[in-house]
Amino acid sequence: MLPEYESIISIYENLHQAEQDHRACSWKTHSIYRIPHYLKDGKEKAYIPQIVSLGPYHHGDGRLHEKDKDKWRGLVCMLKRNNQKIEDYLDAVEQVEERARACYEGAITMSSEEFVMMMVLDGCFMIEFFWGFSLGFDKLGYTPDDPIFSLSRNSIVIIQRDMILLENQIPLFILDLLFCLQLSLPDKDENGLLAKLALQFFYSLKPTDCPLDRLSLRRLEFDPLPDEGELHCLELFRRSLLYPGPKRAATQESPIGLQFIHCVTELRKKGIKFRRGEVEGFWNIQFKDGTLEIPRLVIHDASRSLFLNLMAFEQFHFNCGNDVTSYVTFMDNLINSAEDARHLHDCGIVEPWLGSDAEVDDLFNQLGKEVVFDIHDSYLSKLFEDVNTYSGHRWNGWIASLKLKYFSNPWSIIFLIAAFILLLVTLAQTLYEVFGYYKPGS
Repeated sequence: MLPEYESIISIYENLHQAEQDHRACSWKTHSIYRIPHYLKDGKEKAYIPQIVSLGPYHHGDGRLHEKDKDKWRGLVCMLKRNNQKIEDYLDAVEQVEERARACYEGAITMSSEEFVMMMVLDGCFMIEFFWGFSLGFDKLGYTPDDPIFSLSRNSIVIIQRDMILLENQIPLFILDLLFCLQLSLPDKDENGLLAKLALQFFYSLKPTDCPLDRLSLRRLEFDPLPDEGELHCLELFRRSLLYPGPKRAATQESPIGLQFIHCVTELRKKGIKFRRGEVEGFWNIQFKDGTLEIPRLVIHDASRSLFLNLMAFEQFHFNCGNDVTSYVTFMDNLINSAEDARHLHDCGIVEPWLGSDAEVDDLFNQLGKEVVFDIHDSYLSKLFEDVNTYSGHRWNGWIASLKLKYFSNPWSIIFLIAAFILLLVTLAQTLYEVFGYYKPGS
């Protein structure tokens, strides 16, 4: 066949495939996305698993191949403990293979056997960690010195982080299916036990230090598995963070000229104060009487990766909202220097468990890059408007400037009082002398 004819055939094949994709609307079932290169640039470590691969995107990666042996050990231990056969799991997943493939972006070239085995192996590995974290790995038959299945190992922290990456997800309905097979339950975990175990496992990644016993009921008692089911642990974790959800003003539209707010240093010059908010939910920011009340934010080693993956999911998944992106953008506006981060730290708003105030500044500067964000489509739109309106009043700025200049420390206050007293004494003495001059004594 002549080269020009081969080229024409290739064009028609591409057109035919594009037409099929368009008719099938395959993108509507996607929930597990590949991170594009422009987002990964310089931040690859935040998006790529370091120890264990889950799902097809990093399957077969030579760096992660070593942990496949531990996946098989976990599967064998689970099957023996429950007195079950691998065929039961393979047959069940094979029935929903196409639905699982449709959750991933792009064509998955793995064979049916390989894909189904991967779903079973990776899914059971995750569930084994959920059970082990809740009950203790020793209760599951593992020895205390096990190199992976042990709470005393540092690797569990890295595995925890790997399991929350967007490119490293297993569809939640697959996990639910495997979980029900383990417990010989009906087709669906009606009580949401799997979701609760998963959220307990990921709890230490939360950007807050509120104890579990305070928030557990409110955070975990909601339906995590809607009928469509095409979710994953990252989205489950995101929904638990935002539950019951930021409130948007339904009747009032944001003005067209709405702008971002200034940094902490500039807002303080405009008379705005900062206070740690006592409400639950790190996203629950309030602006009252010139004071920004911001709940405590704990920054730990996994914060950068966690926020980047949460924002990536919000950017690519249709109609899921942008609440995490809104929050990060807000904090990026506030923190423009180490001095800004230090003031929020002093107010008890930002707590960098690892790193300095300068590193907090660098963190939010990095998080704010390449972010697609519409300020008008945000639960913080009204707050942005109110802060800008307040800071735009000159009188507030003058009062704040006076306070910062003359009342920023006790010595300034003492000197100002002393100067005022001296002024009164001088004025009294002057009046006395003038009065004595015009009214001489007898």
